[in-house]
Amino acid sequence: MQQKSGRRSNRDRTEATRADLIAAARKLFTEKSYAETGTPEIVAAAGVTRGALYHHFADKQALFAAVVEQEAAVVAEEIERASPPSLFARDALIAGSDAYLAAMRAPGRTRLLLLDGPAVLGRAAMDEIDNRHGNRTLREGLVAAMRAQSMVKLPVEALTALFAAAFDRAALAVDAGASADDYRAVLMALIDGLSPVPHQAPRPARTR
Repeated sequence: MQQKSGRRSNRDRTEATRADLIAAARKLFTEKSYAETGTPEIVAAAGVTRGALYHHFADKQALFAAVVEQEAAVVAEEIERASPPSLFARDALIAGSDAYLAAMRAPGRTRLLLLDGPAVLGRAAMDEIDNRHGNRTLREGLVAAMRAQSMVKLPVEALTALFAAAFDRAALAVDAGASADDYRAVLMALIDGLSPVPHQAPRPARTR
């Protein structure tokens, strides 16, 4: 029993070291960017040795990939939390869209996922990460809306890719200072524009 407990303790320490490295790297990558962050800074911030870093990750890029994967998973979790199965398909799609835009306003997240991610890991690797997380939730929402006949049926992969690009562009624009309300209004219009019976935007109140 003592030997088994020791194995658990070693595993816990290993997982804790890995988590500390990812947390320290995330903070530095979001504050300074990937290019401006060195491994000595990361190990110092994590309170571990360089040997510990290279025990868990082949190099800085591999650590960066782990940070991006975790960050993408967090965004997907926030989307799923905001759009439970109990919602109507269209309402869930809109709630998930709002959750994505809100999640991407976390400091440094747009640079991490939308700028440094593709630049460092490559577009293909970044697409794989997206497809496991944010794009997966978007695809599920679009499929549900089409099945519920609240959205016209279109090729799902192409639709997911184009909607994802639109949401990413909105997140980048908002991060740069553009009006979040303006971009949300356009994105909602895109969603409603694919409805078999388009939803009409409320008319502005008349002023005297």
